[in-house]
Amino acid sequence: MMSVVSSAPPSRRAVLAALAGLLAAAGRLRAQEAQALTLRVGTLKFGTLNWLVETIRTEGFDRREGLALDSVDFASGQATTVALQAGDVDLIVTDWLWAMRRTTDGEPMRFAPFSNALGAVMVAANGPVKALADLRGRRIGVAGGALDKSWLLLRAYGKAKLGVDLASDAEPVYGAPPLVSEQLPLGRVDAVLTFWPYAARLDARGFARLLDVSEMVRGLGIDPVPPLVGFVWRNAVMAERGAAIAAFLRAAAAANRLLATSDSAWERLRPLMQAADEAEFARLRDYYRAGIPGAFGEPERASCARLFDVLAEIGGAELVGPEARFDRTLFGPVGE
Repeated sequence: MMSVVSSAPPSRRAVLAALAGLLAAAGRLRAQEAQALTLRVGTLKFGTLNWLVETIRTEGFDRREGLALDSVDFASGQATTVALQAGDVDLIVTDWLWAMRRTTDGEPMRFAPFSNALGAVMVAANGPVKALADLRGRRIGVAGGALDKSWLLLRAYGKAKLGVDLASDAEPVYGAPPLVSEQLPLGRVDAVLTFWPYAARLDARGFARLLDVSEMVRGLGIDPVPPLVGFVWRNAVMAERGAAIAAFLRAAAAANRLLATSDSAWERLRPLMQAADEAEFARLRDYYRAGIPGAFGEPERASCARLFDVLAEIGGAELVGPEARFDRTLFGPVGE
C-alpha cells in the first residue's frame, strides 16, 4: 500500500510564532553585540591619538571589528586621566608611570603600547650647544614640569655621562609644550626638551636634534627601549569592556599598518595635523611612523622594570608614591 505524505502547509499561527522567535533572537543578539562592543575613548583635541582614531573610522576598521567607537575630546592630559578615573571614558593614552602609580595606590590599571616615539633635545643648528656637556650653565626649556619623564631621564643621563645634575648645573625653564618650544626660535632658551610632535615641528623649521630620549634610555643601559606612552584603562572595566578593548587594539594595529605604508592615508589627516607647510607635514608623518610600536613582550617588560627603577630613584616618592613598586600586572595581556 502506498503511503500518503500530507503536504498541508503549517498553520498561520505556527509561522507567525516562528517568525517572532527569530526576530526576538536577532534583536537580543544585536543588543548584546552593541552592549559588548561599545567603547568611549578620551582624546586630546589636537592630539596624535585623533589621527589614529580618524584612520580607524575612515577605513572601517571599527566596523570590521563590530565596534561602536565614541571619542570624547578633552583640553588637557590631566582632564583625560580624571575622566578615566571617574568612569566617563573607558580608555585614554597616557604614560605608564601614571598608570603604575594608580595601580600601586589600589586602583589597578592596564597598559598597551600606543607609540614608541619619544621626545628630543632640540637646539639651533648653528648655535653654541653641540654636545651634552654644552648644556651646563644653559637655559633649557622643558616641556611639562619638574617631574616630566623625559626631563628626569635627561637628568639621569647627565649624571651618568657627565657626573652632573642638570637640574642644578643648568637653568630649566618649565612650560606647556607649544609655549616652551617657541622659546627656542625666539632665542630665550639655548635648548628645548620637548615631546616628539613639537620636536618634529622644530626639525621642519631647521632646528637640530641634539639628543633623542631613546638615546638617553640606551645610554642608561636599557635596551630595547620600551614605550613610555600607551593605551590605559581601568582593570575594573575588563568584565564589561574587555572584548571591546581587544577589538579596539586590533583596529588600532590595522590602522597603524596602513599609516606605516600609505601616503594617501596621511593626506586625509592633513586637517587634523595642522601642519604649517609641506616640510612640517612630512616630519610629523615620519616621526609618527618611526614610533609605531612593534612587539611588546618579555624583553620590553624587563626594560620597563629597569626604566622604573631609574625614574623612581631620581623622581622619588613625588613621582612613584611612598611605596614604590613595579607591578608587572599593568602590562598583562588584555584577556588576563
